[in-house]
Amino acid sequence: MAQNRRSFLGNLALGAGVLAAAPLAACSGEKDVSKLSHIKESAGKNPKMNFNMCGYAAPKLDTVRVGFVGIGDRGSGAVKRMTYIEGVEITALCDIRQAAVDGGQKILSDAGLPKAKEFVGGDLGFKELCESGLVDLVYIATPWEWHVPVAIAAMEADSHAAVEVSTAKTMDECWQMVETSERTKKHCVILENCCYDFFEMLTLNMSRQGVFGDLVHGEGAYIHDLDYWHFNKPKDDKMTDGAYTKMWRMHENKRKANVYPTHGLGPICQAMNINRGDKMDYLTSMMSDDFTLKHRIAEKAKEDPFFEQFVGWEMRGNMDLQMIRTNKGRTIMIQHDISSPRPYSRIHMLSGTKCFAQKWPKQHIAFGHNLVDDAKMKELEDKYTPEMIRRVGEMAKQVGGHGGMDFVMDWRLIDCLRNGLPMDMDVYDAASWSCITPLSEWSIANKSNSIEIPDFTRGAWKTNAPVDLTMKGAGTTEVRNLIKANSKGQLNVH
Repeated sequence: MAQNRRSFLGNLALGAGVLAAAPLAACSGEKDVSKLSHIKESAGKNPKMNFNMCGYAAPKLDTVRVGFVGIGDRGSGAVKRMTYIEGVEITALCDIRQAAVDGGQKILSDAGLPKAKEFVGGDLGFKELCESGLVDLVYIATPWEWHVPVAIAAMEADSHAAVEVSTAKTMDECWQMVETSERTKKHCVILENCCYDFFEMLTLNMSRQGVFGDLVHGEGAYIHDLDYWHFNKPKDDKMTDGAYTKMWRMHENKRKANVYPTHGLGPICQAMNINRGDKMDYLTSMMSDDFTLKHRIAEKAKEDPFFEQFVGWEMRGNMDLQMIRTNKGRTIMIQHDISSPRPYSRIHMLSGTKCFAQKWPKQHIAFGHNLVDDAKMKELEDKYTPEMIRRVGEMAKQVGGHGGMDFVMDWRLIDCLRNGLPMDMDVYDAASWSCITPLSEWSIANKSNSIEIPDFTRGAWKTNAPVDLTMKGAGTTEVRNLIKANSKGQLNVH
C-alpha cells in the first residue's frame, strides 16, 4: 500500500510475542526444511470451538472509546479518520516515540477534541493501555511482529481488537487469535481496507446478486514497488516520515513467503463466501529468485554506510504466487512482488459462468468476449453499488485514506459496534487470510508441495451466513467536521 505499516515497538520478544520465537528461525533464510515442520504441525491442529464468533453481535456501545497503539504513517491516518466519526472518543495514544504521540494529540486538538491519555516510552506501553479501563476498542497499527501480542492483550483486558494487515505471522499466532476471541467473546477484526474499495464492493454485491453466475476463479495481488520506503531511513523525531521504524520491513523481507497476502485475497474470499458457505482447502506456492533487493542494498551501502548492516543478506524473491483450491472446486491465484519496477496492482479479478470483472490495469466488466461500454458500466454501478457506499462513499472520498476505502472501513467498524452488529471481517477471516504467509513459506521450501489450509471455523463455514450488505439495523453513525460534504443520499453531517 502507498502508506506504510510502521510506527511502533522494537524487536524484543516478550509476553505473547514469545509464541513467534520458534518460527522466526525459519524467517531468516534457513534452508533446512526440517526447521519448517512446525508450520505443518500447527496447520494440522483442530481444537474444539469454544464459541462461534462468525455472526456474533457484541453488546451495543453507544460511545466507542478507542485507543491507538502505533501512531506513525499508518496509525496517524487512522487517528485522523476517527475524528470524523460520531460516537467515537479517542481516549488513549500509545507509541514508543513521544513525537508520534505528540502528533496524535495535535490531530485531536485540530479536530476540536480533548487530549487522550498517553502511553509512551517503553515496549510494554500497550499492556498498560489495554489494562487501563479507558478503551473499548484497541486499534493496532504496529510493525507486524507486535500485531498479535497487542490484540491478545486487548481481548484479555475486555476490549475488542482491530488489527492492521497482516494480522498474524505464524500458524500459532493464528490459532491464538481465534481461541482468545472465542473465549473472551471479543471481536478481533482484520483491518483489510481493500475489501471496502469501491470496485471491490461493487463486484461483491454483483456476486451476491448472482450476476456472475457460479464463481469459478479469482485473482488478487499486492504488486507495489516499495523501493522508496524500504530505503528511507526512519526519523524518530517525527510522527510520520515515510519509513519503517528500525527498518523492520527490511527484516521481514528476509522471509521466503508471501508476507502480505490479504490485500488481494480478502476481497476474493468475501466474493466467494469463504468461511461462510465455502472454505479454502489447500495451496501450493512458488517464489522466484531475488533479482533486485540484494543488489539495491549493495548500491545503497556504497552511498551510505547505514545500509552496510544489510549487505549480504539473503532476501525474498521478487515474485511469489499461491494457487488455492476451495472446497467447492473454485481456484484462487495470489501474487506478491514489492521489489520489481512495476505499476501498482491488486489485480482483483473475478471470473464466473456468466460474468467477468477485473480492476487492474484497467477497470472493466464483461459478459462474454467483449467488454461492456461506459454506458453499461454506469448502469451496473447504479444498480449494484451497495447501500454502504451510497451512504458514506462521497464523504469517504473527502476524508481520504487510499481514495476513501480506509474511511469506509473505519466507519463501518464503529457503526457495527455502536449498533451491536456482527463484523464484516471476523477473527476467522483474520486467521485464514493471514495463515497464507506461513503456509506459503512451507510450500516454497518444499518445492511447491501442497499444504492444507486449516479450517479455523471447525466446520461452521457450512452454516455461517454471508456478510450482510443490506445495512439492516445499521447506518445510524453520523459524520462530523466535514464541512464540504454533499449530504444528498448520504448520512447527516453536522
